[in-house]
Amino acid sequence: MNGILVIDKKSSFTSFDVVAIVRGILREKKIGHSGTLDPMATGVLPILVGNAAKAQSLLPDTDKKYDADFRLGMTTDTLDITGRVLSEVQCSFAAEDIEAIIPQFCGDIMQVPPMYSAVQKNGVRLYDLARQGIEIEREARPVSVAELRLVSFDAQSQSGRLVISCSKGTYIRVICDDIGKALGCGCVMTALRRTAACGFTLEDAVTLEQLQTIKDEGRIEDVLRPTDSIFRCFGEITVSEKQAVRFSNGAALSLDRLKRAAGYDDGTLLRVYGEGKFLGLGIIDTTCGELKMKKNFSHGN
Repeated sequence: MNGILVIDKKSSFTSFDVVAIVRGILREKKIGHSGTLDPMATGVLPILVGNAAKAQSLLPDTDKKYDADFRLGMTTDTLDITGRVLSEVQCSFAAEDIEAIIPQFCGDIMQVPPMYSAVQKNGVRLYDLARQGIEIEREARPVSVAELRLVSFDAQSQSGRLVISCSKGTYIRVICDDIGKALGCGCVMTALRRTAACGFTLEDAVTLEQLQTIKDEGRIEDVLRPTDSIFRCFGEITVSEKQAVRFSNGAALSLDRLKRAAGYDDGTLLRVYGEGKFLGLGIIDTTCGELKMKKNFSHGN
């Protein structure tokens, strides 16, 4: 069994919890995920099954999309509603006040990771230090926010919802916290739902309960997407039967004999197909004039 399952994760489950449950449902040992989703968050979590687990280190950095609920007038140690309350103030902002300051958090920005995160500092997870009451300096990291839009706001409760489209590594909690700092009142994230990741949306997703039913009914193939579907943002090339054998055995292919590979920059990754199936990812090496094997998916597909 090889491919991609798109799970609609429940709140309170870690990504590793989901992997363990899917492993039990499918009776498949080789299971991976496409990137951690905080326990309080729900939504799209692509799961890599069987041979597809080899894709984990090669996933393209496509934008992820979220619906994020927030509340003004509060701060916590985790930057979300699950944490220990650090401050509470009364405030009376309007939607226009928020819309006026959120453009400063769009585009290519620098973001400081929160203490309650899996980022490592000197080999130690930041959340391990945070749980000991230790806070250390963190270096800001570049992230990209393609969309940050206020879609609703209730002035009475000072609560609202943002739609955010951003690059890998962006912390939505930090965006909410930064909005609170800019307004001078504090802000916490109260809920988070990932609506898109790795090119998949909630329409593609099933819950763990639905997956169990589908498995019991023998319909896993209805929801198991092919491995190459997670690489749709890469270009593709089809090779001849002989070239497919060479490539599958790890041998490089001459670019001179691959007309459709012409024009690609050095280091470009391509989906390679041959003999009617996805063979793997190839990488363009213009110095050697070759298409080299980056990762072989031909076995078990």
